[in-house]
Amino acid sequence: MAETPLHQYKLQGKVTLYEGSKAVWHFLVLPKKESAAISHFFGSLKRGWGSLPVLVTIGKTSWKTSIFPDRKAGAYILPLKAEVREKEKIRPGDTIRFRIEVRP
Repeated sequence: MAETPLHQYKLQGKVTLYEGSKAVWHFLVLPKKESAAISHFFGSLKRGWGSLPVLVTIGKTSWKTSIFPDRKAGAYILPLKAEVREKEKIRPGDTIRFRIEVRP
């Protein structure tokens, strides 16, 4: 693992669905390697539910949000807002490229 933290990560992930009691959530699972690096370097910044603040870019759309640790996946997950999915024409099962920047 690198000794200097990278604030920005270019990643790829598959859009997955999670059905809650009142809604269906769309999210991306970050790769385990990058999740481990983010946790190592930025874990001290975690907030409620272990979340970390990030700036995300998919296509031409950027927004501020948080990533959350997911024990089952062993990685961070990134929720995808309906507004972003509509603008970027994202559907469940799509594999997309995205960039996140951890906001210390």
